[in-house]
Amino acid sequence: MVITEPSRDEVGLRPPTHPLPPRVRTWWRIHALGWPGAAVVVLLVLAWLIAPAAAWLGLAAGVVAAVGLVVGLALPAYWYRVHRWEVTDEAVYTRSGYAWQEWRAAPLSRVQTVDPTRGPLQRRLGLATLVVTTASAKGAVTVAGLAGDEADALAHRLTRETRAVPGDAT
Repeated sequence: MVITEPSRDEVGLRPPTHPLPPRVRTWWRIHALGWPGAAVVVLLVLAWLIAPAAAWLGLAAGVVAAVGLVVGLALPAYWYRVHRWEVTDEAVYTRSGYAWQEWRAAPLSRVQTVDPTRGPLQRRLGLATLVVTTASAKGAVTVAGLAGDEADALAHRLTRETRAVPGDAT
């Protein structure tokens, strides 16, 4: 695939340059270990309740635990290398995804709202998600796992800069 340089009047798709803060790996690990952990608990409770199937359910719990540990401990390092973001004078750029990667470029003239959000775990880790809603059928551009103060600063910057960009964000 060849990426051509955009003309002066258009925004081109290019790789974003900024990595997320390293503590985002902790957030991803907790998420990646949570679902297998819950499944292991359910399988062990079922094994306790259904005595004839206890061996099979215990084996299934062990397999889920092993796969969950590999995923939860190994993949966040890979995800950290993949996820990138950048805000320029022309656009918001993101690259995200795990197996299937998605690159997005949202011109500032298309930005409608900018919302930093934080869940309880993100607040505890000092992280935030920046949701940049655009006039696009694809939906909002999201940068999950930014440092909280950086997300706030970007929200203020984008709000200020999008007011100065000509166009009506449609």
